[in-house]
Amino acid sequence: MSVMVKESPISETDMVAEAEKALADISRIRDGVGRVIFGQENVVERTLVALLAGGHALLVGVPGLAKTKLVETLGVVLGLDSRRIQFTPDLMPSDILGSEVMEQDETGKRSFRFIPGPIFAQLLMADEINRASPRTQSALLQAMQEYHVTIAGARYDLPSPFHVLATQNPLEQEGTYPLPEAQLDRFLMQVDILYPEIEAERRILLETTGVEDAKAQNVLQPARLKEIQTLIRRMPVPESVVEAILTLVRSARPGQGNADTDKHVAWGPGPRASQALMLCTRARALYDGRLAPSVDDVRALAEPVLQHRMALTFAARAEGTSVRDVVAKLVKGI
Repeated sequence: MSVMVKESPISETDMVAEAEKALADISRIRDGVGRVIFGQENVVERTLVALLAGGHALLVGVPGLAKTKLVETLGVVLGLDSRRIQFTPDLMPSDILGSEVMEQDETGKRSFRFIPGPIFAQLLMADEINRASPRTQSALLQAMQEYHVTIAGARYDLPSPFHVLATQNPLEQEGTYPLPEAQLDRFLMQVDILYPEIEAERRILLETTGVEDAKAQNVLQPARLKEIQTLIRRMPVPESVVEAILTLVRSARPGQGNADTDKHVAWGPGPRASQALMLCTRARALYDGRLAPSVDDVRALAEPVLQHRMALTFAARAEGTSVRDVVAKLVKGI
């Protein structure tokens, strides 16, 4: 019998009741998204898992795969106050965070007033995030980790919940700035978006080229989303899952006794990857209708959680090895 690790005590009866209520809400969310986004079930699942786990996600795919549409749809379905920022090379940090302006009242007294930027939203879409300079990209660092920003020495808390869904085009090289490792590590998952299956693409052709497109409808409120996020953090985790997470993440680091990793990996994931896996496996279990995660959840989420937190050696890249190849081999060891 496995040992259970709990964040906070909760009776089994209460857990089942809360989970059943959450499952009904999650089902409505999936239906709401499915009315607008055709196919791409894996992408929708991983993106929703990231949001249910209370984190951020990086959506990577070529143009035309409905990355922007997915984020807009999730904002409507979840009832979140959404903002969109189109990242460009000339974008400045103040364009994201906001700035102070000087005002003068009737008596002639002057004072500064802070005008919040678009980051003060519950769901921030950072469109083509790699087109902005590192200086502007770094404006998101504090917000994504600490959920507040500091302007002119003053702290301003962000709305709750707060999520960043960023998009990135992997094809563009000219005029782009690769995201630094510290920035990538703030994303709970990197969700790769591939071309749709033929039946999904057929449905896209038939349903999006007429007079009216399907519209997303709100099915949830932000307060309820926060309740589900809290429930996920209270879900029990079997000791076998904890050990699988530790084994996987530690084996992805050079110098930990894994010969394949030592040969191909320049640097591996830190403890934040373990934390991300712990949260995401819980969220995926609930998304799938289960009250506790399994090792299969760890295997399923290994690639999206680890791939952006690792870098290959020059020799590995020269041989044509990819991070996905390395992660796939590591998954077989758990």
